[in-house]
Formats: sequence, C-alpha cells, structure tokens
Amino acid sequence: MTIVTNQPTAGSEMRVEDDFVRLADPFRPEILAHCYRMLGSIHDAEDLVQETYLRAWRSYEGFEGRASLRTWLYRIATNACLTALEHRARRPLPAGIGAPHTDPEGDLSAIPPEITWLQPFPDALLATEPAGVAGAVGADPASVVAARSGLRLALVAALQYLPPRQRAVLILRDVLGWRAAEVAALLDLTATAVNSLLKRARTRLAAVAPDAEQVAEPTQAPQREILDRWAKAFVEADVDTLMQLLTEDAVYEMPPQPMWFRGAPLLRRLLAFRLGMHGKHRKMIPMIANGQPAFAVYSGDDDRLLAAESVQVLTLRGDRIARVTTFRTPGLVAVAGFPMEMEMEPETEVEPELEA
Repeated sequence: MTIVTNQPTAGSEMRVEDDFVRLADPFRPEILAHCYRMLGSIHDAEDLVQETYLRAWRSYEGFEGRASLRTWLYRIATNACLTALEHRARRPLPAGIGAPHTDPEGDLSAIPPEITWLQPFPDALLATEPAGVAGAVGADPASVVAARSGLRLALVAALQYLPPRQRAVLILRDVLGWRAAEVAALLDLTATAVNSLLKRARTRLAAVAPDAEQVAEPTQAPQREILDRWAKAFVEADVDTLMQLLTEDAVYEMPPQPMWFRGAPLLRRLLAFRLGMHGKHRKMIPMIANGQPAFAVYSGDDDRLLAAESVQVLTLRGDRIARVTTFRTPGLVAVAGFPMEMEMEPETEVEPELEA
C-alpha cells in the first residue's frame, strides 16, 4: 500500500532553507539597524533579528509574495520590536535624565540598577560578509546604505522618547523614506492614522532634540587630524590639548554612571581627575559607531597587557568636539569586534588613522 503524504522531503526542506538564506540574508544589516533604532540596544536588536529570521524561515513556504521579501521582513521585525517594547522603559543617555553634575572630583562610582542605558551601534556590524552558507551572498550595498541612515547617537536617543508605534512610523517614514501607504500596510493602519502618528512624533522629536541630526562635521583630512590629536592627548593624559579640541559648551557623559558634565571648566577638572586615576597606560583603537568617529579604549597598570575599558563616541561640531559619550561597559568593545585584552605597543599608543 502506498502512503501519500504532503510532508516536505529533506531535500525540499534544504532547498527552501538555501533559497531563504540566499534571498533574505542581504537584508540582515538593515533589519539589525532598524531593530536597534527601535530598541536602543545592540544586544536586544541582535536577539530580535534572530527572532525575525527564525519566524520568517518557518513561514517562508507560505510566503505568497504579495509584498516584497524586504517589506515582509520589516513587518515581522517591527511587530517583534513593538511587542518587546510593551513593558520596557526608554533607554536614555545620562544627559537625558537630569541636570549636569557639578562635582567632577566626587564619587562617580554609583550606578543605578533601575536604569537600562542606551548602547552604541558599532558600524562594523554592517560589514558586507558572506553568510557562510552555500549559495548565500553578502549584504547588498543599497541595504548597507539604508542601514547606516539615521543611526547618529543623538537621534537614536531622541527616538527613545517616542511611544513605540510613533517611533516605528517616524523611522519608517522619515529615516527610511517609506510612503505612508507602505507604512500603513505594514502596521495594519490607515494612511490617515499613519500621518497622524507621524505628525505627533515629529512634534515630540522637535521638542526633545531639535538638532539631533544637524551636525556639521569637518571633511575627512581635518577630521582625522582632530581625532589623531584627541587620541594621542588622551593616551598621554595631556589635558591642555584635550581642552583645545573641545567646544566651550562640550558635554561629557559616561554611562552606566548617571552623572554628566557640561562646559570647559568642569570638563578640565573631570579629565584631570579621571585620567589620573584610571591606569597609567592607555590605548585608543579607532572605529566607527552610530556613523560617528569613535574609539575602543584600553587601559591598565600592567606594562605588558591592557584590558578593554570602554567605547568612546565623539560628536564633532565644526573643528571641535562637542560631545564625548564614553560607554564604560567593557563588553561593548568585544561587540565592536575587538579583543578584551591587548598587548601594549612600546613604540606608540595610538593607531595612525581612523578606519574608513
């Protein structure tokens, strides 16, 4: 007796999986960036991307192509993020939760456990790489461009003030440039509702961060000179040079420590105090985070081995540094692709150039 079954064979399952990986993997960088904008956490974003791709793979045989695969992935990812945000508070930076601190020599060790901080996004995670599966391809360049849009730290921090659905609409409409009808279809809303949510989101964003994306940076060569001088001075604890590179109203913050400081006089005291107490050796490795110049920072008292300390993201305004956000969570250095320990180089402590 012949038994007829509709169950797929192992060979057909493998073909479906290979087909899905080949077609869906090029969108992974922009889906990761989208989840990060929504959640403000690279760790949570990576988890949600895994969940998105698992859901999509399980449903791929039933995918009927009424929308593009990219739109379908965004729909799954956005809904997963909205669910994840239902019971979560926003992720702030220190400058977003209170007045600036005025005692840079005071105890800076208090870390409030109830606050979950915004995290940086290392641009290395958007690198075009093969997926490691037969038939897979690297990220499409257009997908990487979409992923890099709207990642600046100030904008992502400002997005956290928006209710989740407003956040999703603003990201899809203003950051990614989707049409109202496309967003409405993705979120099961009317175009009128989408436009209403967008209007409220823009109003709120203008109130909490009116200049979130209006940053005029120097061109490549002057920027490299500024960053090289900053890194060298930081390694050498040269506070005078550091102060020459900062604007008069510069902000310095160090999550997970909640205190933050503004203005040259306080920053001079802060830098002199902190650089004098955190290891006699330092090393700065250039990187890019949130589309901004950044450094992986290592420090220690050992003459041979340095330990990962922080990821330092800089916001430039003209030919000066207007904000230093030092994420003092060593594990973020590993997320950026660097080792947790590094041997000291006796000849030089500063890499010569910021990576492209």
